[in-house]
Amino acid sequence: MTQSEMSAIIALVKREVVPAIGCTEPMAVALAVAKAKEVLGGVPKHIAVFLSANMLKNAMGVGIPGTGMVGLPIAIALGALVGKSEYQLEVLKDTTPEAVEAGKEFIAQQRIKIVQKKDTDEKLYIGIECHNGDDNVKVVISGSHTHFSYISKNGEVLLNDSVQSSAQADKEDLSLTLRKVYDFAMEAPIKDIRFILETAELNKRAAELSLQNSYGHGLGRTIFMEPKSQFFGNGIYAKILSYTSAACDARMAGVKIPVMSNSGSGNQGIAATLPVWVFAKERLKTEDELIRALMLSHLAVIYIKQSFGRLSPLCGCVVAATGSACGLTYLMGGTFEQICYSVKNMIANITGMICDGAKPSCSLKVATGVSTAVLSSMLAVEDKSVTSVEGIIDDDVDKCVQNMANLGTKGMTDTDSYVLDIMTQK
Repeated sequence: MTQSEMSAIIALVKREVVPAIGCTEPMAVALAVAKAKEVLGGVPKHIAVFLSANMLKNAMGVGIPGTGMVGLPIAIALGALVGKSEYQLEVLKDTTPEAVEAGKEFIAQQRIKIVQKKDTDEKLYIGIECHNGDDNVKVVISGSHTHFSYISKNGEVLLNDSVQSSAQADKEDLSLTLRKVYDFAMEAPIKDIRFILETAELNKRAAELSLQNSYGHGLGRTIFMEPKSQFFGNGIYAKILSYTSAACDARMAGVKIPVMSNSGSGNQGIAATLPVWVFAKERLKTEDELIRALMLSHLAVIYIKQSFGRLSPLCGCVVAATGSACGLTYLMGGTFEQICYSVKNMIANITGMICDGAKPSCSLKVATGVSTAVLSSMLAVEDKSVTSVEGIIDDDVDKCVQNMANLGTKGMTDTDSYVLDIMTQK
């Protein structure tokens, strides 16, 4: 692998693995509102928000950090009142109790309108239209959670970025394969990839906070505090489940603490990080081994997500747990061939898990994903793999990934509309 390829991959990982406070969908909406306020030059009198189905679905039922409230209206109001676009996905980190009260009043005054935008093919689309007196502003985020594609003020176009999404550009420029992902994780100088340790620092902090409290459905704490029940015991498997689901519990409940996201999702970042970190810690692996395992896991997630796009009808924990299976298999002493086995085992098992929005019960899906990752890796290091005569598995591991991506996008095209119908008609 050339130095230029390595540098490009490092830049890609640093772009895709970033801190986020709260669920990334409502935070992206708040980010767009904050930008609109800044361009407008003051707090808007009225805000109209137009969202693609995937965005609307993922932003409806999740806690907003620092508010004790759920859903889009408070995220929109706070984006207008205290949001700062320079903070990116930490846009609401300046939220105070006083700001929350002002946000509640903003909502009560019926200054916010939320509409599903049905005439777009973008899975990730946020359109903001707002005005204050004679001034009006339009802001669009599309393609990725922080990519501003259009900005105008009083009809004057300030930005019109029709360039393909960074994920698509990276896919074409780097031509990632699982082999290239593995080679990079194994060969890159440790000093150049040591930054990936920050994922463990942030995400374990969120998990440990959650284990000390009771957030969301409390799945992580339930597993962690009940070894006497003997359902799981007190071994590595139980700790992987408890830490990973605990961090998700806190994030989905809206606890004001950053996690390290991957490809626009905090839960994906959590699931790619904590199983690997827990296993390395419990098995006394070296720091270098942990660094390479974390990089393998995170870069595998980025590689797979390039075929899906930011949002899809398929639950992101399937992808993220597949990344962690790669990291776990490496830490178990697995070869590249055995890592391929673990990916095939994952794809054969939980492909098809639907995404029905971001919400507290996502911790259950994350736990399912990482549980499957452990089982897949255990089988893989024993040279046991689902074969190409079974279901959607192909001999070529990259074709397996593409099969999963095709199912998660083309094959589940109608899923989002059905899910959203169910969610909005309750």
